[in-house]
Amino acid sequence: MEKQPITHIPFDTLEAFMADALKGIGVPEADAKICAEILIASDKRGIDSHGIGRLKPIYYDRIKLGIQHPVTEFEIIKDTFTTAVIDGHDGMGHVIAKKAMQMAIDKAKVYGMGMTVVRNSTHYGFAGYYPLMAIENNMIGMTGTNARPSIAPTFGVENMLGTNPITVGVPSDEPFPFVLDCATSVSQRGKIEVYDRENKDLPEGWVIDRQGNSRTDTKQVLIDLVKGEAALTPLGGIGEDTGGYKGYGYATFVEILSSALQSGAFLKGLLGFDQNGNAQPYHLGHFFIAINIENFTEIDDFKKITGNILRDLRGSDKMPGQERIYTAGEKEYDVWLDRKDKGAPMNDALIKDILDIKAELGLEQYHFSFEK
Repeated sequence: MEKQPITHIPFDTLEAFMADALKGIGVPEADAKICAEILIASDKRGIDSHGIGRLKPIYYDRIKLGIQHPVTEFEIIKDTFTTAVIDGHDGMGHVIAKKAMQMAIDKAKVYGMGMTVVRNSTHYGFAGYYPLMAIENNMIGMTGTNARPSIAPTFGVENMLGTNPITVGVPSDEPFPFVLDCATSVSQRGKIEVYDRENKDLPEGWVIDRQGNSRTDTKQVLIDLVKGEAALTPLGGIGEDTGGYKGYGYATFVEILSSALQSGAFLKGLLGFDQNGNAQPYHLGHFFIAINIENFTEIDDFKKITGNILRDLRGSDKMPGQERIYTAGEKEYDVWLDRKDKGAPMNDALIKDILDIKAELGLEQYHFSFEK
């Protein structure tokens, strides 16, 4: 299969464009900048499933459809010294999540730990952004979110659970922190969307059909995930032999913390459709945890020990034929070093989205290198 040509857009230009696009459909300027900042942070780290590729289908189109509110109402339902419950009223998930994580951090500064939970939110971008906020404050950060159903339980074929990431971030004395940001499924919808944009078949074992057979037909899989005719496999894979029950269990844990703690929607209540098949808000739930390291030990000692652990792991004996062992966050740092002077890579599908938005909103102040 012929590889598509790739062009690049400078990060500053792309971030400004995304902010203006969101402003153009009613998102207040300050909120639009928050959303664009989080989206571009994903592209900078090479998490192409959650950056510019999500602007049009996940945010822009949903606002136009009326199932996501461009103006965010951030309501604090319950507040204690160390915890808070928040209702996002189906506003911009990035805005809701950044404020909720900041609340957890502020509580941890005073009391050592802070945790906030959110109901009635929307997709909040790449989850790793929020632990990075904690890391900037010399804290450990954690977050999780539920999502529209896509994972089948072990020995099941019906998509019941979202990709439900458990995401953690830990500061170290290295140029990059330890950040583990991954779904509780073998893969996730955003990565399948990347494969679709690149016209690639899926690897075996990512998706199953209603008979439990593996599927690789990318474009139809995206359609059938919505229809319930396909499901993602939990982390560990199909069945129990390779530990699929572990991913299933973790996904369930995230579902509970993302719904039961704040009396929010769960499982099939997150489909985005009402009983008559009409589109409706997704009503997602999130949780955020900040742990103040200095309430336990000296920050420099913590960072040094963490760095030593990571360096010892990378320096351990390698499998034959392998040149390098990685620790979480290292590959993203390498991508940033490679992309920081080039910008974000664009393929034909992304270019079309950008040009469609530009034409629709009349954003003529932008002229991209791929335009004739």
